[in-house]
Amino acid sequence: MPLGPLRQVAIVGVGITELSRTSERSGLDLAAEALRLALDDAGLGRDDVDGLFTNVGYPLAVDYDRMAEAFGLRIRAALQTWTHGRFVGPALQAAVQAVALGTAEVAACTAGVAFSGLGVVGGADDLEGLRQGGGSHGELPHYGMTAPGAGAAMALRRYCARYGKDPELISAVPMAFRRHARLNPNAQMTKPLEPEDYAAEPYVVEPLRRPDFALLSDGGGCLLVTTLEHARDLRQPAVVVSGMQGLHAGRDEFIFAPPGLGVFSQGDTRRAEANPVYRMAGLTGPGDVDSLQLYDAFSPNVVFVLERFAFTGEGEALDWLQDGRIELGGDLPTNTAGGLLSEAHLCGWGHLIEATRQLRGQAGPRQVPGCEVVQWATPFGDSLIFCKDR
Repeated sequence: MPLGPLRQVAIVGVGITELSRTSERSGLDLAAEALRLALDDAGLGRDDVDGLFTNVGYPLAVDYDRMAEAFGLRIRAALQTWTHGRFVGPALQAAVQAVALGTAEVAACTAGVAFSGLGVVGGADDLEGLRQGGGSHGELPHYGMTAPGAGAAMALRRYCARYGKDPELISAVPMAFRRHARLNPNAQMTKPLEPEDYAAEPYVVEPLRRPDFALLSDGGGCLLVTTLEHARDLRQPAVVVSGMQGLHAGRDEFIFAPPGLGVFSQGDTRRAEANPVYRMAGLTGPGDVDSLQLYDAFSPNVVFVLERFAFTGEGEALDWLQDGRIELGGDLPTNTAGGLLSEAHLCGWGHLIEATRQLRGQAGPRQVPGCEVVQWATPFGDSLIFCKDR
């Protein structure tokens, strides 16, 4: 029997807990609060949820089956990826596909994370690294690359050498996101970060300094997705999921560098990429995007997303993002809640919640005027585009 027609999908509820560096609360407790807040936001009840999707589980968070059992959910479509923030987009995409196909009616996309209890991230003692015989974030301990940031630092160094750029220009990224976080009462980092402050911070892996690295956080986030038809009967304005494209992988892909930069890849020639996410969303291209939310585990991710999705040309993004261009009031307000660098590390869910708030007009002092299109993107090639319901 052929599949039936696809249904249009929308985000209808969001919830985010208090965010902190350390908490006495468990990942299960944080996930429960985030789900409750999202249900209240949408005007739905626990029994309405029949899909459960997450990108993290043990040891950072709670596995999907334990969540369903503890929350009293009756789930008929579930997915849990390998425990990594970079799978936040694919997890949400899987939920959208489930609702579009009718295998779920209301899908909860959620995680409660407790980095404070995790221990080592990266290096020989990181159990996640054993899955890949080296490092789950591109580490190669036998070459001395023992931390997740090593690959990001190497990629930025290679980029700057190739295009003749000053690595210190990357400071514009954490300074922009810190300014956004100072407008977010729930952000972890609200201390001012100006050029002199950035220059005084220590290197972690040169040329990246401490503000160039994602925070470690405890907190929870949740989004609820359902059909657009159902969404229009609920409490909040519907935020339409209008376009998607998947996570890339292969010999030319490295987690913290664009293809063809020559970092852990087979080729050394950059290439223009097709990004069908814009066509699917009915857009002409990145110029139609009002705000960009991206996975900023490290500051160079911003440079590589801008180029991968053709907001700028090859070798141009580091110069382009200077002078407030990615800040509120600039050409492309990016990570307007502060992102992983300054709001919190919720494995990407915070960015998606912020995208929803921007399109609802509920971002307060961080609101992008006239915001109608928000793109989520990663340097790994996956993306979603969200639009106001028209």
